[in-house]
Amino acid sequence: MIATATCPCTSDRPYAECCEPLLSGDRMASTAEALMRSRYTANVVRDVAYLLRSWHPSTRPDTIDPATIPDWCGLHIVRTEKGMESDSEGVVEFKASSFIQKKPWKLHEVSRFVKEDGQWLYVDGDIKDDALPVERRGAKIGRNDPCHCGSGRKFKKCCGP
Repeated sequence: MIATATCPCTSDRPYAECCEPLLSGDRMASTAEALMRSRYTANVVRDVAYLLRSWHPSTRPDTIDPATIPDWCGLHIVRTEKGMESDSEGVVEFKASSFIQKKPWKLHEVSRFVKEDGQWLYVDGDIKDDALPVERRGAKIGRNDPCHCGSGRKFKKCCGP
């Protein structure tokens, strides 16, 4: 990614100042939300090494096939519970938008994080019932409709083809 580009995690900060230092290992996430945002960004750029490195060993898969990672195009943090610098555990509820086989999908998850030896790690998450393909929820997205990622922009100017 270009250093001046806005970070994919929707922080409105430059990638070079936001998630890039976490993905490169130059800095650790200070909060559970920062780790969640960096993991979202790692999915966007398909940084499998970071995803595995930031996953708790008790639940981490052996490998991740980058070809199975959807094309993510939007993140919205719904709420956080604990997960601050002084905490040892935290919860981040989020909604993320993607395309799977060229069809829009939304993921709504309540993720659990722990902090061990000063490092935040993703443990697991509960996927909410509304995490379905957009079209299966009865919504069809037109080019001029608001984008399903929640950006407020038109679909054609955001996640649309």
